[in-house]
Amino acid sequence: MVGVDNLSDYYDVDLKQARLAKLYPQENFSFHKIDISDRDAVADLFSSEQPDRVINLAAQAGVRYSLTNPHAYIDANLQGFMNVLEGCRHHQIGHLVYASSSSVYGGNETMPFSEHDNIDHPLSLYAATKKANELMAHTYSHIYNLPTTGLRFFTVYGPWGRPDMALFLFADAMLKNKPIDVFNDGNMVRDFTFIDDIVEGVIRVLDKPATPDAKFDALRPDPATSTAPYRVFNIGNGNPTSLMDYIGALETALGVTAKKNFLPMQPGDVPATSADTSELGKWVEFQPDTKVTVGVQKFAEWYLSHYAKKN
Repeated sequence: MVGVDNLSDYYDVDLKQARLAKLYPQENFSFHKIDISDRDAVADLFSSEQPDRVINLAAQAGVRYSLTNPHAYIDANLQGFMNVLEGCRHHQIGHLVYASSSSVYGGNETMPFSEHDNIDHPLSLYAATKKANELMAHTYSHIYNLPTTGLRFFTVYGPWGRPDMALFLFADAMLKNKPIDVFNDGNMVRDFTFIDDIVEGVIRVLDKPATPDAKFDALRPDPATSTAPYRVFNIGNGNPTSLMDYIGALETALGVTAKKNFLPMQPGDVPATSADTSELGKWVEFQPDTKVTVGVQKFAEWYLSHYAKKN
């Protein structure tokens, strides 16, 4: 098993190092500090390690950050993904599984979001790069017969997550008796998905490579499948939760009542997300189902034991 990360300072590098420390004791694990936008470094990595399968979770993440640092998304999410695709092509990789995002649904307001829906109206550069990844993957599946599966993650949360995500920001402010920023006056709904469910889904999908859809109709093309070995799946909880209930779960878990600073909607955000995960269930017999109250409690326990010590 080979891990790759550039350990960028987009967020707390110490947290990234702490994650790595949990992985090093694993048998046959090795780590390479590489930026996937470095074409030669990625090519050398594929040549030296000769992987059988690849999971690409590397990307410049965040909708709001893309408003101020757009070039970072082009470098990591487009150039970097191209380098991964090229490595897979040249080394006959058995299956590429990559992280897409619920953000690709953009201006679509039909709930719940389905993989069969059109995704031609992204609302942020981040979303546009994720849609581009799906298109790039399809091209390589079609031309080079490379099995690729994109997983559209829905608001992932839990222990060891990104500090720029809501739970971290809320917990940090609440424990310091500072107000939390609540956008769209709290009128937000998200399909919050616990990290353990994401991991389970990724592994199950990795073990079942994409195959051509024998029923694909080129006269009525389905965005979710293809005549090529290509698939995309939603991976979300399937139980949308209001932002205020999400905050309430954290208040209960921490034993702290949040001071709330209500703000308008931010550019690039959407008011609601909801995942139809029936296709994932059919494909790998798994659908995420961790309740928000359970997941938030596990996050709070981890945060208090690990991250709060650093504040």
